[in-house]
Amino acid sequence: MELEKIRELVEKKFDAYEIFYLKEIKRKVESRNCEIFGVEIKEEEGIAVRAINKGKLAFSYTFNLDKEGVLKLLEDLERIFPYLNEDEANGFPEWRKPEEYPELSLYDAQGQKIGMEEKAKELIMMEETIRKDKRIVATRNCELTEKSIFVKIVNSFGLSVESMKTIYLVSALAVAKDGEEISWCDHTFSHRFSDIDFSGFGEMIREKTLSFLSPIKLKTGIYSGILSPRVASDLLGVLSNSFLAENLYKEKTKLKGKVNEKVFSEAVNILSSGTLGAYSFPFDGEGSPSKEVEVVKDGYFLTFLYDSYYANKLCAKTTANCVRSGITDMPRCGIIGMYIDKGKGKIQDIGEGEILVEDLIGVHTANPITGDFSLGAVGFLKKGGSLVPFHGVIISGNIFQVFQDVREVGDDLKFYGRYGSPSLFVTSLRISGL
Repeated sequence: MELEKIRELVEKKFDAYEIFYLKEIKRKVESRNCEIFGVEIKEEEGIAVRAINKGKLAFSYTFNLDKEGVLKLLEDLERIFPYLNEDEANGFPEWRKPEEYPELSLYDAQGQKIGMEEKAKELIMMEETIRKDKRIVATRNCELTEKSIFVKIVNSFGLSVESMKTIYLVSALAVAKDGEEISWCDHTFSHRFSDIDFSGFGEMIREKTLSFLSPIKLKTGIYSGILSPRVASDLLGVLSNSFLAENLYKEKTKLKGKVNEKVFSEAVNILSSGTLGAYSFPFDGEGSPSKEVEVVKDGYFLTFLYDSYYANKLCAKTTANCVRSGITDMPRCGIIGMYIDKGKGKIQDIGEGEILVEDLIGVHTANPITGDFSLGAVGFLKKGGSLVPFHGVIISGNIFQVFQDVREVGDDLKFYGRYGSPSLFVTSLRISGL
C-alpha cells in the first residue's frame, strides 16, 4: 500500500498517531586471502506506528505493507491499549517549517551506480596493501558494508518529512608476527564511496600493526600522556549516557543538579550533533530538525539532551535526540552524534616517560552511571627518545575525572561511528602493569 493510503486507515482509529517508514538496502562484501570470500545483500522495508488514545501510547510494526498486513497492525495496536497506562507526556512533534531542517549532502548517487564487483576490487587491493610486509601473517574481517537508507515520518500534527542517505563502512584486522603475534583492527566510514582511500587505509592498518611488535610491559604507576581520538571517542560514548534526559528522570546520572556548573577541564567542549558522524540525518527519529547543541562549554555543563517525551516530562524543549535502531524497536532518547570540539592546534609530542594510549579493551564494561572503569590498554611509552609499544596493562579510573584532567585538546578531530574526538592530553592516567 502507498503510505498515504496507510495514513488514511490509521487516522480513523486513534486520537493521534505517527507513521515511520523505512526502506534500507544493505550490501556487504568480504575479502579473504586477497579473494572475494562472501557477498551479502539484504533489503528491509516496513512501517512502525505509534498511536495515542486517551493519553495511552501503543507501538507496533509490520514488514507486510499490503492492506491485510496494515489492518493486522492496527488490530494489534487496539489490543494493546487496555493494558497501558495514561501518561500526559505522550505526544509527537508538531509541524516545522522546511527551512528549519538542515541541508545535508548524505546520499551518494554516483557511488550507488558503481557495481559491487568494482568495489570488491578496491577491497582486495586494500588487503594486498596490508600484506605487503612479510611480517603480516594474516588478515581478517576485510569488509566493505554499504547501506542505502530512505526514511519518511508523518504524524497527526501535520509533520511530514523524508530523506535518504548512503553510508560506506570499511574495516580490517591484521596480524603481525616477529616473535609473538600482535593484531590491530580499525574501521573508517564515509557517506561517499569516492571519499574512501582504500590504499591509504590499508597502509595505515599495516604500519600500525607493525608498530606494536616487540612490546614491553609498563611499570605500575600514574602517567601523563595522550589519548588517541579513538580512545577519547570510546570514553565519550560512555560519558554520553550522563547527558540524556531519560537518565536524569530515572536518576541515573551524576550530573543531576549540575547544569551551569563546572564539571570538566576548561579545555573540554562537547557538542551533540545530528549533522555529523555516521548516523547524521536531517531529522531525528521522530521528525524534529537535526541541530547542534552545546552540552559542555569551557568545562561547564549546559544542558541535558531531550526527545519529545522527556521534554514533555521535564518541562523542557526537545533537542532532537530521539533515536531508532530500526523498524522493530520503539524510538528512545539517545545520541545521534556527539563530539569533543577540536582545539587550536596539534598537541606536541609526548615527553620522556609519558604515554600514548591507542586503544582500550572492554569499554562496554565501564559503568555509565558512576564513570568507573578498568580496561585493557595498548599504546606507546616515550623511552630514550623513542616510542616503545606496550600492551597487557590495565588502565583504571573514573571517566569524569579523566575529563577533569584534560590539559590540552588537539585539532585532529575524527569520528568513530556516533562519537568523535581529537587527541586529548591527560594527566594522572592510572596504569597497572609490572
